[in-house]
Amino acid sequence: MCLNIVWAVMILFSAVCAVVLGRGALVLDAAMQGADGAVTLVLSLCAMFALWSGIMKVVEAAGQQDVLSRLLLPVVSRLFPQASRSQQCRNAVTANLTANMLGLGNAATPAGLKAVGLMKELNGDSLVASDEMCMFLVVNMSSIQLLPASVISLRAAAGSANPVDILLPAFLATLVSTLFGVAAARLLAPLFPPKKPL
Repeated sequence: MCLNIVWAVMILFSAVCAVVLGRGALVLDAAMQGADGAVTLVLSLCAMFALWSGIMKVVEAAGQQDVLSRLLLPVVSRLFPQASRSQQCRNAVTANLTANMLGLGNAATPAGLKAVGLMKELNGDSLVASDEMCMFLVVNMSSIQLLPASVISLRAAAGSANPVDILLPAFLATLVSTLFGVAAARLLAPLFPPKKPL
């Protein structure tokens, strides 16, 4: 609600300034160009998300999700010991982690929501998030990027000469952020034990 007010004030202030300074036509032209660019960008990103989401569905339908699950089992079992005991939950966590490692952003969301729902069931359908759910959120948000497909697509759409230049910096930055996030979650979990919902 507060952010809506901020945006409304900014837009109104910009419109008033444009009219007062006699630049209304320039602002309108820039707005139309921005809208056109936004539609073009969204369509190019939709194609990329559709491709990778389709690949993830093919992997799942071919039963290869179990292979990915077994490959990531050492990491998943250490980060999520309770969730890793459930094959279904482990597969959802693995699908989310895999999609995030490929830099698919929103394409990872369905698997993430499924994983959290299954973790909630394992937590006795409590309304309070478990430590594993909090850890999953940390890992999901920081997500190590082996192939930042979304950013590469954005750079390609913006006309970058070499859109894959960011592979190593993106990997190193997300590796460090994930390690710090996991360490912080581990250190802070004992200090804030879960409370019963009111």
